Amino acid sequence: AGFMYLLLNFNHERLVISVGTCRFARLCYSEALKYSMRRKTFGKALCEHQMIRWKLGEMLRQIEALHDCNERVAFQYKSGVPDSRLGAQAALLKVMASKTFEYCAREASQVFGGASIVREGPGRVVERLYREVRASAIPGGSEEVLLDLAARQAIAGARKFESAEQSKL
Repeated sequence: AGFMYLLLNFNHERLVISVGTCRFARLCYSEALKYSMRRKTFGKALCEHQMIRWKLGEMLRQIEALHDCNERVAFQYKSGVPDSRLGAQAALLKVMASKTFEYCAREASQVFGGASIVREGPGRVVERLYREVRASAIPGGSEEVLLDLAARQAIAGARKFESAEQSKL
């Protein structure tokens, strides 16, 4: 019974990690946006270049999707959905969070260029966050383990559904 409590607690841990990771991804985006508005290249603000706008837009799309997923899973917890039914969702949420943070840190680093690899100056926040990416990907289970967990639960659910459908025939 103790092991089951430990496993169920991972669901809560994964949600908390996802919320924090979403905040870090948003901070990467915010830093890149502010910098791109100040930095001038080829006679115009960096954010006036199409590729930079694409990078910013894609970061924002992923962050908003992650935020919505965080809200949905948190609402399910608050609504009393049993932890045992949230394992796959919490696992997928945590994977989405670590991948979103990694993407945003990398793209923010690209926006800052060389300023993002030094610990001082305008890119210091992005440099620090980029080092945090791996630290947020490991707790609560690695991406591979979590994807396997979600897939196994989906397969078990599909088999259960298929069995129920077969019994109706």
